[in-house]
Amino acid sequence: MESVASLLIGKIAFILENEASSIAAVRDEVDELKLELISMKSFLIDAEGKEPQTEGEKTWVTSVRDLTCDAENVIDEFLYHIYDKKSATPFAKLLHRTIYFPKNLWHRHRIAKKLQKITKKIKAIPERNERYRVSTIKGTTSDSVPRWVKNKAESSLYIMEDELIGIEDKKQRLMGLLMNGEENEMVVSVVGMGGSGKTTLVANTFNNENVKRHFDCYAWITVSQTYVIEDLFKQMIKKFHEGRKEEVPEHLNSMSYEELLEMLSTYLKSKRYLVVLDDVWDIKLWQEIRIPLLNRHHGSRIMLTTRKKDIAVYSFEVESRPIEIEPLGNNEAWELFSKKAFSTYDNKSCPPELESLAWKLVDKCEGLPLAVVTLGGLMSSKRSSSEWRSVYNSLNWHLTNHPMLEPMSSILLLSFNNLPNRLKPCFLYCALFPEDYLIKRKRLIRLWIAEGFVEPIDGVTPEEVAEGYLVELIVRSILQVEKHEAVGLRACKMHDLVRELALSISKKENFGATCVGREIVDKAEIRRLSIQTTEREINSCTGMSELRSFLVFGALEKLPSGFKLLRVLDVQDAPIHRFPDELVYLFNLRYLNLKKTLIEELPESIGRLHNLQTLNICDSKIKALPKAISKLVNLRHLIMYCYIGDMAVFRHVSGTKTTSDLSKLQKLQVLDSVESEGKIIKVIRNMTQLTSLGITNVKASDEMDLCDSLQKLELLHTLLLVASDEEEFLRVNALRSPPLDLQNILLAGKLERLPLWLGSLNNLTRMYLRWSRLEEDVLLHIQALPNLETLGLFNAYVGEKLCFSRGFIKLKDLVLSSFPVLNSIAIEKGAMPNLQLLSIAYCLELKALPQGIEFLANVERLTLSSVPMQLIESVRGGMDHPKRHAISCATKAREFRFGDVEVEIRVEFPPSRTRHEIYGFSFGMNLVLKLEFFVCRYTPGEFPLPSETRSAEFYKMASRTLSDITANTI
Repeated sequence: MESVASLLIGKIAFILENEASSIAAVRDEVDELKLELISMKSFLIDAEGKEPQTEGEKTWVTSVRDLTCDAENVIDEFLYHIYDKKSATPFAKLLHRTIYFPKNLWHRHRIAKKLQKITKKIKAIPERNERYRVSTIKGTTSDSVPRWVKNKAESSLYIMEDELIGIEDKKQRLMGLLMNGEENEMVVSVVGMGGSGKTTLVANTFNNENVKRHFDCYAWITVSQTYVIEDLFKQMIKKFHEGRKEEVPEHLNSMSYEELLEMLSTYLKSKRYLVVLDDVWDIKLWQEIRIPLLNRHHGSRIMLTTRKKDIAVYSFEVESRPIEIEPLGNNEAWELFSKKAFSTYDNKSCPPELESLAWKLVDKCEGLPLAVVTLGGLMSSKRSSSEWRSVYNSLNWHLTNHPMLEPMSSILLLSFNNLPNRLKPCFLYCALFPEDYLIKRKRLIRLWIAEGFVEPIDGVTPEEVAEGYLVELIVRSILQVEKHEAVGLRACKMHDLVRELALSISKKENFGATCVGREIVDKAEIRRLSIQTTEREINSCTGMSELRSFLVFGALEKLPSGFKLLRVLDVQDAPIHRFPDELVYLFNLRYLNLKKTLIEELPESIGRLHNLQTLNICDSKIKALPKAISKLVNLRHLIMYCYIGDMAVFRHVSGTKTTSDLSKLQKLQVLDSVESEGKIIKVIRNMTQLTSLGITNVKASDEMDLCDSLQKLELLHTLLLVASDEEEFLRVNALRSPPLDLQNILLAGKLERLPLWLGSLNNLTRMYLRWSRLEEDVLLHIQALPNLETLGLFNAYVGEKLCFSRGFIKLKDLVLSSFPVLNSIAIEKGAMPNLQLLSIAYCLELKALPQGIEFLANVERLTLSSVPMQLIESVRGGMDHPKRHAISCATKAREFRFGDVEVEIRVEFPPSRTRHEIYGFSFGMNLVLKLEFFVCRYTPGEFPLPSETRSAEFYKMASRTLSDITANTI
């Protein structure tokens, strides 16, 4: 917890510099603690880079970590009393100086005693270690890999063919790259998270006799995290000679770097070689190993496996091909699991009474081959339902305590141990979200900032630093990007088993915990708590005064009390009706998320939360901000938009009213969205630090003030403007020089003409035009935008024909909706060359697919919603088209793939209808079905098994009735 020590040292430095008069009685203790903490920080940095080997060493690290947290509690308590005294009214201050003076002295004396006690404990640690002969922590570095982990990699070379599932296509692709006849050298990088099967795939390809015959020599090298380049050269020379049955050179082990380099270069000079570098963690390896490997013109190949995407996409100075390993499909995972778990059962198949639990365990693996194989092996010795249920319910314990699962846990933990110290708390924080929860990027970043995990860097905002952290976690394959987002990093999630391991680490280090149900055990030492319950109330939480984060996921209606040091309160979606009075006394609160709660009003006393950085009230019942909001001088993100309709209507979003002078909030970066009333538009021109701005209820008469204000917001990268109603003109043509860094823009309202300045936004990546109802061709002015990736046009054009003649070179996602008379769409060759998703909705005159759709070579999905049946039928009749199509309409809900065709049909029925969900099963030739449907003419009795059972019988029934469902719902 080196990050905690760093944060605390910063706090103490601030106190010593700015609170001299307030700490006169405890200054010596505070100063001495600071010096001790600097040493503790250095110790923790060293300790987090090593793995203590003895119980004494482990106790040592734990003691230092716990004392750091204790010191933070005392300092925060001290700050609380300083703040409480400063924020008091003049009358209260008079009382403090007279009646309460003895109490103040008592507080200072008490805090001084606590600080002395902590300092004494810190100094006692080395004395105790000396007394019990605990040595300085030598341990193994986190870069060291257990021997059996290395053996696991090497053993992949000897896996039998019949043990492999789901890699044949990838293997054929790899073999094609290795033996495609091209004489230029090539690097093939296979990337994926730990346990994804990278090594197994590459080993199986490497072992193929056709592959080996294609090359003059070959070598498999397992790279440790603490490799020595001379050792790698020696291994390579030895493997090359052994593969050709040549005598290994004498004195190889005593050769210098220069001698090894010369020998290897000479040996490979005229040969076509194949080298595998397994488990590469640092691109510096390539810089060191490349010299003897570059012979360029003999068709040599280098394959490497890595968990880090930045390595896979690195420019290796030669042709390179990155291949990302995707998880196993449900069928493949089930087949692999069954081979391991049921090999000794009758018919080597799953007994009916275990099928439900077996599917749940397979789901936990999320297609990760190592997890599937390991869990399958563990369950092969379990016979009864109770044994299976016990493992499933206590999987977290088994992952860290069962010897059979230890290899898998350690392989997954290598990615965590390899993280820089600054990223470890950020990663552990993600485990506080529920299983399979899609964590929105901005939410996570703001939580990290509030917790103090983000280090300050001169010239860079905390948000930018935190975004870099998130990208790094994803690049390291330790977090997964949400695949359904067409453009940009919008959300991420944790693999189930990685999350279980993160929770184990969190519990061990008192970092955080999750609680499900009504009962809350004593969490006195836990600093972060995530409540995940369907209960409306929980039993009272004791010993929670040191809690830093409290997150609620579920139906909790009433919050517990006693969180005086809380930094984060996130109750998004909770059915809380009233703003708790005690919240305004949380001086340390940095982050308050009331999104989608039932709270109707914020109190004026919210102005006491001087340290608040993020306030999110969007989609709540709050319609106006209190005047005291202007007192929140540290506020950085004020999020308060409200969606009030679907995308097919004009007023789909509204803002929040305010009478405060928001220009006092000089740290505010995000203001989204405020309703235009009074002087708000004029005031915004003084908020030059804004990066994101949303204004609703804009009137035509606001044009000059609005454009004048926008012109001064040079840092703005996101802009949302919504007219007061659909007949109101949105006038922004007077804007002479828009912010150059605008990346996202939404204009909702009638436009007399498309603002010319839109065409100059070279950094724009997303644009949405709603109810513009332009008579001129909307595409001509924006088709040349060089970085536009997402374009949404909603009733933006009143013409009958729309032609994409050229341009839109980076466009990936296109939405065309609510065009009242549009009857023809044309796409010319060369336009939108990178389009992936095309969505057409509420175009009731459009009878055919866009002409020229065949030119869109990269389209993965086409969705149609609320369009004429003639158009739906034309797509259904062309299902053999060599593209993927996804069909969505207002009365359908299915998604399946047949060969290269992907079909999605979404059904929307009244909520009273019965809903069933099926995911990822197959039948027929190459058909993988992901089906979500609302039963219309069927009753629940016809689908007797719920989706949770994952019953094979249910799948068979669903496949048999698919054609019937199609016939009765289309």
